[in-house]
Amino acid sequence: MKTMGNQQWFTLAIIIATASTFSSFHVCALDFSSILGKTTDDKDTAASINNEGNDPTASDGPVLAYPGQEVNSFGQPTYGVDISFPIHRKNLSTNYAWLPHNQDPENNPTPKKYEGMPIQVMGNKQAEYDEFLKGCRKHYGKRGSACDSVESDRVEMSLRQPKSMQNYTDLGFKKIKAPEAVFKLIKAFWETNKDNGKTEQWFTGNTYTNHWEAPTTMVSVEDTKLRGAGFALKNEIWTAARETIEEWTGEELTQCSLYGIRVYHEGAILATHVDRMPLVSSAIVNVAQDVDEPWPIEVYAHDGKAYNVTMEPGDMVLYESHSVLHGRPFPLKGRFYANLFIHFEPTGHTLRHGHDHGGSSDVDEKYKEAVQKGHGGHENAEDGLPPYIIRGSVEEGRWLSTHPNAKKEKMKSFATGSTQTKAHIAAQDADVKRLARIAEEEESLINAKDENGWTPLHEGARAGSKEVVEFLIKKGVDPNERTNFGAGGSPLWLAEQQYGEDHPVVTFLKEIGAVSFGPEL
Repeated sequence: MKTMGNQQWFTLAIIIATASTFSSFHVCALDFSSILGKTTDDKDTAASINNEGNDPTASDGPVLAYPGQEVNSFGQPTYGVDISFPIHRKNLSTNYAWLPHNQDPENNPTPKKYEGMPIQVMGNKQAEYDEFLKGCRKHYGKRGSACDSVESDRVEMSLRQPKSMQNYTDLGFKKIKAPEAVFKLIKAFWETNKDNGKTEQWFTGNTYTNHWEAPTTMVSVEDTKLRGAGFALKNEIWTAARETIEEWTGEELTQCSLYGIRVYHEGAILATHVDRMPLVSSAIVNVAQDVDEPWPIEVYAHDGKAYNVTMEPGDMVLYESHSVLHGRPFPLKGRFYANLFIHFEPTGHTLRHGHDHGGSSDVDEKYKEAVQKGHGGHENAEDGLPPYIIRGSVEEGRWLSTHPNAKKEKMKSFATGSTQTKAHIAAQDADVKRLARIAEEEESLINAKDENGWTPLHEGARAGSKEVVEFLIKKGVDPNERTNFGAGGSPLWLAEQQYGEDHPVVTFLKEIGAVSFGPEL
């Protein structure tokens, strides 16, 4: 195994600090050998994707940045957290690989300030991150401190949540070709509506993407003004994708979240993160791109090592988004990169050991019935703890404290796959008189959330009922409450997507100062 001398690595560090250069492997770690001129076969075969035949211990193996650098399961040099972007702490490592104690540890003891610090193989990433945060603060002006709060929350959740989660696969991610039925639906919608994307509005202080520098656009499958959009399309995509993800996880799944095609533009960065629950079993589909070089998704697998996965249109990456850290911390070089995100939640029924639920077409109905009866699946406990949260973990306590009535609320199923209170149903039906009676009998229901984090206000906004929305606002409901337990869209965003800018609901919400928040990543 070869390593570089100080001067070679110093030169390489400068290259990495100024330009993200990646190997031509479709699934790759940062491949230092490619930067030094070593070429690789780019054929889309199992051998090339899995780097078969590449023995990292061979004399002609990968070039390492320092002696003893780890390789991932594909036999390529890798790195840990807090190297490319802050993940477990807000200060990135400055323990550069070219420092004498890393290049020649036998003759150069590690200085105390570097003890326990991961080896930095990418140059001065701290300076890049400082500029990233400075841009966010400048964008929000007097509210700029919100950027730091969001970052603290992202880092805290990245450290806390994965260790509390049930994992369903060995590595936590897998790259495949999207099933033909899935990609055909998505591609047709994209080709028809790709010029009708809307700039996304993010909540104050959002740092998950550098939208202040590279705004994202959304071609929403929920925007009924777009040809072919609507729940029918969403359901078709969910149905087409579910079997593939169920086969991979071995778990019965119910649909959870699918907003549309997010388009990233030149210079875009996606901060490495884990998804908020219940976004658990997920898939990314590369719909289209115009790039100068691959824009990899950085994945920290269950083995704790980083993998950089590159995608072409038609590729699909399956990943356990609740426990696998993922992001795109290297700026996009190119015009655009269009992805669709598909999310599911495990019901608690395993499909392993020959168990079969008899087809996936009625999974959502079974799930709704199970919730009505007081359990989310045969493996769920009486307190309603989701099957993907580990008993005795920190997350168990957090979840139970925020869902004290998980098994006490009277729930009612409805056709879109959610389970809702009678207040949700009244709002969905735009029946303000019935909603008023419900509020008088049990006022707490006007703020009730279904298992996807939807409140009656979200239903009223989606139904286009100004009367329902106005009634709920007068009752003190938060006009900026977001679906998906803080990770989804706000009522104003939902109304805009459904009806456009001139609808009475949109006008009313804007008049009271509501904000249009799109879904998180």
